[in-house]
Amino acid sequence: MTTTPVTQPARVTPASAALGFLTSGVVAASLTALVVGVVLERVPLILSGLCAPVVYGLLYLLAGAPRRAREAAIPPATALAVIESLEAVGGESGDVPVRFVLTVAPNDAPAYRVETRQDINLVDLPDYRPGGVLVVQYPTQRPWRVRIVKRPTPEWEERAAGARIDSVPGPALVRDPSPTRAPCLVVLLGLVCGAAAVLMPFRADLSDAGSAEPSAAPPSVSSTTSSTVVSSSSGTVTLGPGQSFLDEGELGRAVDGLTGDGGSHDALTVVVQERLLTVVFAPTGSRAPGFDPRSLPAARVPALVEEATGTLGVRTARTWQVVVDGAGGAGGSVRIRVLVSGSEGTASLEADGDGHVVRRTRAG
Repeated sequence: MTTTPVTQPARVTPASAALGFLTSGVVAASLTALVVGVVLERVPLILSGLCAPVVYGLLYLLAGAPRRAREAAIPPATALAVIESLEAVGGESGDVPVRFVLTVAPNDAPAYRVETRQDINLVDLPDYRPGGVLVVQYPTQRPWRVRIVKRPTPEWEERAAGARIDSVPGPALVRDPSPTRAPCLVVLLGLVCGAAAVLMPFRADLSDAGSAEPSAAPPSVSSTTSSTVVSSSSGTVTLGPGQSFLDEGELGRAVDGLTGDGGSHDALTVVVQERLLTVVFAPTGSRAPGFDPRSLPAARVPALVEEATGTLGVRTARTWQVVVDGAGGAGGSVRIRVLVSGSEGTASLEADGDGHVVRRTRAG
């Protein structure tokens, strides 16, 4: 029998390059989302990092389902093959994985050499020797997926018993001609783009998180006086790194620190930011509407800020501040306004002196 070696060179196609880019991008984006989510304590981001590979894998399987169904509908081809070599690659009991190198001789195509692995029972292993003729099957469109038929039909068993098959010159083997993996440069570009797609929207938050260092240092309290010595004054409290006026009890202690002598300290305005408290006191004898800063419902401020940053349409809040001023004359009640700014615009929330919300203005 005349034989012709058949080889299928692998190739890189635009489709395989695009698939490699997309796969590496999804992997990088999911890992980056997990890390950023943990650093920023964003549960949705963590869940996205966990779900993205699963969704991508399901879509990949669904995209290939029609092709696999078409191939499964075509009956496998049957042919004779001669064993060129065989080697047990593991196992000492039961079925043993064996690597075969075969020359397959189809009825209507040139013979070709192929490598395959198959589990063979130890009892049947002596029946397989180099030069022995076997019956094999393989998908018509994938001749490299050869499987040895252990119990062929009587017709094929008779043909195998009297057949003589010439070996195909080695060492060339028929392999999967599907496109090879994407080039390393494409994979690297996908990794960079996937990571950047997650990092860029959160770069400001990550910068703030990186610059914050835990510190147990007490807040520094400073009081400055205006140039008109008695007319007005202001007090500020600055917290150390890693601290916030949203921490439990922090705002109340800071206000008490500025008005702790028990005297009358009516204020015109109180402004609270993440780590800075500013109190502008009313000038002596002023009729401007002032209020006692100690009447500020400090315990309600963190909840008001949380509501403003989470329910008013500013999903990527960058800055917030609380502004408190008098609403009923000297010694009267207070008005609390929470302002939140982000890429979606500015939103505001207004509350009364007891910390109850009376008005909301969404962003945009």
